[in-house]
Amino acid sequence: MGLFELILIAIGLSMDAFAVSICKGLNMRRMNYRQAGIIALFFGVFQALMPVIGWFLGKQFESYITSIDHWIAFVLLGFIGINMIHEAMGDDDDASEDMQELLDIKELFMLAIATSIDALAVGITFAFLQVKIIPAVCLIGCTTFGLSFAGVGIGHQFGRRYEKKAEIAGGVILIFIGLKILLEHLGIL
Repeated sequence: MGLFELILIAIGLSMDAFAVSICKGLNMRRMNYRQAGIIALFFGVFQALMPVIGWFLGKQFESYITSIDHWIAFVLLGFIGINMIHEAMGDDDDASEDMQELLDIKELFMLAIATSIDALAVGITFAFLQVKIIPAVCLIGCTTFGLSFAGVGIGHQFGRRYEKKAEIAGGVILIFIGLKILLEHLGIL
């Protein structure tokens, strides 16, 4: 597998994290570069870590992993999306505004896992194709980091203008990403 193919794989794997990063940026009242860096770091590390785990799992567990990965992503993204919609439709008080400025590490952890599960299967494929795992995962992690950081900024620009509608849209997008993952793996899309 050549560099061009690895770049395309890195970009493809980063798209879910990019979309979720946009959703996280929608909730920012003002651009917080530190939080954007943390979000991008979570997604980048998980996108790099999952292929390594897949590499080590190898072919013996491939059928088990690919048979449930889409369900895990669907449930996690759906749950988080519904929660975002529910919070957007709730009361506007000062306490909830302060809480939105804080980063929910547990939620970020779940989002990072949900968006990187497909990278686990890619890692298994890398093992079969004799891909050099260290350069491949470095490329995937760096690409995801960059696109996720940019996604937070893009989401912030839209979120400042549209506030509640943007948060509801972010929740709906997360639900649709989870549904897309599920339908692709079920062979419907």
